[in-house]
Amino acid sequence: MPLEIPDLSGAPVEPDANATRDDATHDDDRGSAKFDDAVQRDLDLVDVDWTILPDGVRAARFLAPSGELAILEAGVAGNPRVVLVPGVTGSKEDFSLMVPPLVEAGFHVLAFDMAGQYESAAAGPEHLSPPSAHYDHELFVNDLLAILESAPGAAHVLGYSFAGTVAQIAFTQRPELFASLTLLSTPPEYGQGFRGVKRIGWISGLTTGRIGAALMIWGVKQNFTHVPPGRLAFIRKRFDVTRRASVADIISLMKRSPDLGAQLAASTVPKLVAVGEHDLWPLALHRNLAETIGAKIAVYRTGHSPCETAPNQLVRDLLALYASSE
Repeated sequence: MPLEIPDLSGAPVEPDANATRDDATHDDDRGSAKFDDAVQRDLDLVDVDWTILPDGVRAARFLAPSGELAILEAGVAGNPRVVLVPGVTGSKEDFSLMVPPLVEAGFHVLAFDMAGQYESAAAGPEHLSPPSAHYDHELFVNDLLAILESAPGAAHVLGYSFAGTVAQIAFTQRPELFASLTLLSTPPEYGQGFRGVKRIGWISGLTTGRIGAALMIWGVKQNFTHVPPGRLAFIRKRFDVTRRASVADIISLMKRSPDLGAQLAASTVPKLVAVGEHDLWPLALHRNLAETIGAKIAVYRTGHSPCETAPNQLVRDLLALYASSE
């Protein structure tokens, strides 16, 4: 059987023909059991040029502890904030389809490339005081906290994949900065986060971060998940500038995620676990995470990237979460 590479890049994941009963959606999973206008709009999505920003979205830079971060911003400053954080080898553009409806709903939206990724490639541990040799959890957490502290009031924070781990750490350190917390396709197990990945979890502990990063990038470039041409062109463009060292360090960090379940469960801040039913990790693990931290769960009929393939449904559920925080 050929080795299958986990795709954490923001590419859709094909349905798993070998899914078990634990991988099936439950009728009470919010977002999974109803057909509404949001579902229809997602079904009508077409391939786009991801380098073109939606109308009203502004590109800017933010000086964080690790260096300058590239950001996208939209909406009226002073409105309730939504901060969207992409995962490893991803970028702020992963949320392009979500930004307009969030702004239309009255939110001030900000998304940014994490240090070392895409247009934030120059940001890194060498800019810290004192300088460091590697990207670590603290670097990414402090960058996120700096963005959250840059405007008054708490923000609704969504962390996608690895950024969900970063958001959890930041939440436990500064909960007053969070109006809500959404974990999108976030590794659902603490510790060695890859151990539960479908089909290859058993071998994930044997690879280094450097080897894991190389395999992941190779697999994405080969387009095994059949990403549409416009999206694939953008993904390959990102790889031209994303720092390989940052990817390798993040893969290593994903093998030692801190256990924050009890701290998150103790908080009354609204929380949501959002995931595709064909995610890299079995749905049973995501459900267990949601139960552990006291979060609601929304499941979509897609893969690892609902922000791209089910953006309208995800926004629908985010708005319900944000309303509950009021």
